Parts: sequence; C-alpha cells; structure tokens
Amino acid sequence: MGGNGKVFTLEEVSAHNSPKDCWLVVEGRVYDLTKFLEDHPGGDDVLLSATGKDATDDFEDVGHSSTARALMDEFYVGDIDTATIPTSVKYTPPKQPHYNQDKTPEFIIKLLQFLVPLIILAVAVGVRFYTKSPSA
Repeated sequence: MGGNGKVFTLEEVSAHNSPKDCWLVVEGRVYDLTKFLEDHPGGDDVLLSATGKDATDDFEDVGHSSTARALMDEFYVGDIDTATIPTSVKYTPPKQPHYNQDKTPEFIIKLLQFLVPLIILAVAVGVRFYTKSPSA
C-alpha cells in the first residue's frame, strides 16, 4: 500500500483503532497495519494498544530488526500532522485503595466475623445437649 503523501491528524488516525481497521503513528509516519495484525510476532493486542497516540517510543523500546523496519514501508499510508500530537501527556497515577498502616483492627474484625458465629453455634449445641430430657 504505497503512501500518497497524504497528511493525517492524530484525530483521524485515532479513529482507526479496531482489529478490522488499525492505524499507527511511528516516527511521524502513518501505517495501516490491519492486514499485519495476525502476523505480528508480539500479537495484535500490542498494536491495538498503541493506537490513538504516537507509538514511536513503544516501537523503539522493543528494538525491532532492520527487516521489521523495511516491512513497514509496505503499510505506509501517509504522514502525521505533528501539530496535532500533544507535546506531553500528563501522568495520572492509577487509583489505589487507601493504605491502612495499622492492620490490627481490620484483622480483629475479620477474626470476630469468623469466631462469633462459631461461638453462637457451640452455645446452641451445648444448650440443646444439656437441656435434653432423657428418653425413657
């Protein structure tokens, strides 16, 4: 698929983010990798997770071979308008549960939730056993 020098915005490229239509941006160039998804050695999930952003860092981090780089020319469809790529992405840490330094009260509550029903059951069996009248 030879590129015709068309320039795409990141928004246009981001719309192609499914297994039936997958485009990526690497080093300022846009690639339609839809036909390559099944053949990608790292699996299609790796490629699909890199859609909607500049995937250059992801591509470089893996350390692709020169053969892989040459293969990319087959999938080239155009260039990206670099003005549409955000210069920096604000890091948002994942939401984590509140950390409780003192786990003792939590442990005691869980222990009591386990022991109280057992104690009630033992008392009920004891009362039944000791109040049972002997049968004649």
